[in-house]
Amino acid sequence: MGMLEPFSDHRPTIREIWRDIGPVQLATGFVAFLFGATGPLAIILSVGKVGGLSDGQLASFVFAVFFINGLITLALTWAYRQPIGIFWTIPGTVLIGPALTHLSFPEVVGAFYVTSLLVIALGWSGLAKKFLQWVPMPIVMSMVAGVFLRFGLDIIRALDSDFALAGAMVAAFLLLSVFPRIARFMPPIFGALVVGAIIAYTSGRLDFSSLNGLEFVRPLVVTPVFSTAALVELVIPLAITIIIVQHGQGLAVLTNAGHTPPMTAITVVTGIGGLLSAVVGAVGSSLTGPTNGLITSAGPKECHYATALVTALIAMLFGLLSPNFTALMLSTPRELIMALGGLAMLRVLQASFVASFKGPFSFGALVCLLVTVADKPLLHIGSAFWGLVAGVAIAALLEPKDFKQLR
Repeated sequence: MGMLEPFSDHRPTIREIWRDIGPVQLATGFVAFLFGATGPLAIILSVGKVGGLSDGQLASFVFAVFFINGLITLALTWAYRQPIGIFWTIPGTVLIGPALTHLSFPEVVGAFYVTSLLVIALGWSGLAKKFLQWVPMPIVMSMVAGVFLRFGLDIIRALDSDFALAGAMVAAFLLLSVFPRIARFMPPIFGALVVGAIIAYTSGRLDFSSLNGLEFVRPLVVTPVFSTAALVELVIPLAITIIIVQHGQGLAVLTNAGHTPPMTAITVVTGIGGLLSAVVGAVGSSLTGPTNGLITSAGPKECHYATALVTALIAMLFGLLSPNFTALMLSTPRELIMALGGLAMLRVLQASFVASFKGPFSFGALVCLLVTVADKPLLHIGSAFWGLVAGVAIAALLEPKDFKQLR
């Protein structure tokens, strides 16, 4: 196993998993899946269409990011008995959009392969883990807060756009939150989802016709082309996005929830997942912040692993039946998804702000938050990375005592 962290001595049995999956885990796991199957999925379809990908190539892309990553999530979560939600890099998906305007798809896929090999090398050597440990956690959490902030603001935007739908969902969420005894059987986030789905369906804005005649996906293998132009433009930004931005978010969220994610194993396995995804033309795997934030947002810490298993199993099914379910998810009212994601993210967002500003590195954390929220990419790398750079630089200049205590 090399330098990989050892598996848990108490890997869950089928009986334990069955015991630990209750209404809260089912509802929270479904919402965590739903996050990826709506807005982030729409990003894939948008980037693919602008880049000239065929329907078959897009179906392969969607299959890989859900089925392969769901399988990885299932394996890692079981092996380490803690939530380890692995999906795809959303900023990395956005990054390949402009590249597809002047590079061929096989050239972009060639960059996926090289990026995944680089991720494996950095993970196996331990360099990725050391770097993530070196960056102060309050600054990482402020980056997480900056990324998650827009999900919280989406509640307000949804209320402004469709008050009847979003307002009913917020009311259901608050009402169930007030009565914890009822919430044990009907989790607030699930109640909000049910109310939103009923309103959307009765108003004719939710169409289930796409589920008639289920069709399994037929993945297409893409032969990579390794060009200097694609490697120079994509490999380093993609690797930075996966290891520093995505894994940094996931590490911060899981650590703040009381877990100890095995970062070396995660980095190596996500690199392998990226290689498998590249076979059918999909972007690399990563430890995601929002999905893990949702997975750990409800229920006792000891059952978070069960929530992650629920998310993984639903994602795998979605990947296999992606031609059918993709159309259903994209027909869901935008306000329903905005309100649902925002409500589910509230507790995580609150914890992120508390962890960022309650102790040392608070000024560096503030700078990191501002740069991240500004959302201005530089050198094809997103603002979350530059937020970390700015936050650490300012903290080193103005908060040197905090660094001494950290060391």
